[in-house]
Amino acid sequence: MRRRRVCITEQKGERNKMTQLTVRDIVEKLERDYPYRMALDWDNPGLQVGRMDGKAERIMVALDATDEVVEQCVQAKANLLVTHHPLLMSGIRKVNDDSMAGRRILTMAENRIAHYAIHTNYDTAAMSGLAADRLVLQDRKILEVTGETDGEPYGIGYAGKLVHPMTAAELCAFVKKVFGLDGIRLFGTPGRKVQYIAVSPGSGKSMIKPALASGAELLVTGDIGHHDGIDAVDQGMMIADAGHYGIEHIFVGHMEGWLRKAVPQAEVLTAQVKAPFVTL
Repeated sequence: MRRRRVCITEQKGERNKMTQLTVRDIVEKLERDYPYRMALDWDNPGLQVGRMDGKAERIMVALDATDEVVEQCVQAKANLLVTHHPLLMSGIRKVNDDSMAGRRILTMAENRIAHYAIHTNYDTAAMSGLAADRLVLQDRKILEVTGETDGEPYGIGYAGKLVHPMTAAELCAFVKKVFGLDGIRLFGTPGRKVQYIAVSPGSGKSMIKPALASGAELLVTGDIGHHDGIDAVDQGMMIADAGHYGIEHIFVGHMEGWLRKAVPQAEVLTAQVKAPFVTL
């Protein structure tokens, strides 16, 4: 009888070991829908901190791995942090508490928190389309094709027709509503009518040329400098600058839903979604 009880205990242990979610389990699912090959060459998506065989039963989703977000992970006892923006975009030669990145890495390592970033591979596979969906763009075309999969092109941003013409001011109000924003900077004339527009989430300076080439009358994007904005207007295209956060924050809600569906046995949490600035 004693031998039998030991056997049952060992079987239960093996079964629990087999069913425990690991970081690798989550990463494999993410890379199935948002493969590395869809990322741009300069990008650094993937596992930033942690072990592939680490536990991943409680997942936190955020836009950035800030000090505040990392602390939220610690308090929530999260095993895995999934963000849009990578913590590490360039080389790091020392991991210590003298740098912001080093402190975050140490805190995550000390608390056994893995960090995975899904950046431009998510932009090309999902973000651009989600943004175009919110603006209800019709007859859309990719602004900048960066590759193809199964014969279908993918890339950054979309151009398309609004359901009906709007003034630039009306469009800005619409953008504020569908993305939940407090304000937008408009380069151009508020009363000018537009219908064929472009949208490119995140930093859109490099997307001005493709948007002009598409024939867009207005580009919705973020991080536009003074000279970039006025030069675009002089070339016949207005710009609605919604900020880098302004459009990309939709990542958090979408990734939360994707994880809940893809990994129903995991607990999925979200960091507080808020702009990194206040509009006064």
